[in-house]
Amino acid sequence: MTAEWQSIERNRPAPGKSCGSCTLCCKLLGITALEKPQGTWCRHCNKGSGCKIYSERPDECKTFFCLWLVDPHLGPEWKPNLSKMVVTFEENGLDIHCDTGYPLAWQREPYHQHIQEWAIAARPHSGFVRVCVGNQTSLIELEGEFPLGTLADDDRIVREFEGSRLVGVRVVKASELPPR
Repeated sequence: MTAEWQSIERNRPAPGKSCGSCTLCCKLLGITALEKPQGTWCRHCNKGSGCKIYSERPDECKTFFCLWLVDPHLGPEWKPNLSKMVVTFEENGLDIHCDTGYPLAWQREPYHQHIQEWAIAARPHSGFVRVCVGNQTSLIELEGEFPLGTLADDDRIVREFEGSRLVGVRVVKASELPPR
């Protein structure tokens, strides 16, 4: 996929950016190695300060960088503790994790327009932009928001088109898809 975020260096912060007092990823994202579910504060997090086990933190945490941290073009309003969203890279798109206390954060400006632009850029490459609030996920498309509910690891999103217009979205198990 060649959407704008694909060319971003993902393994280090952009110049002038750092997590600082932002610890929202420690709440919104799941951490398998710590058996920490998404949407709950990590027991090792000093909220607004940082990780109590920073030097021993799992690889999942060591290698994680949110989009705001690595994208030099996203302004300070996108910093997760301000926007109430953590934008993560996925295999073929972006997930926008909203703090459950601010489930509509993604619909405010300047965020909503950016998210729409990302969704438009992703489509020609079969990419996606999803919004996640707690365990509820929605696919964001030019035609609108498509609620998908709770997704399992083996779930896949199938888009249905009439010409170039998206008319439906459904979730299927990976085993139900034809081989590539």
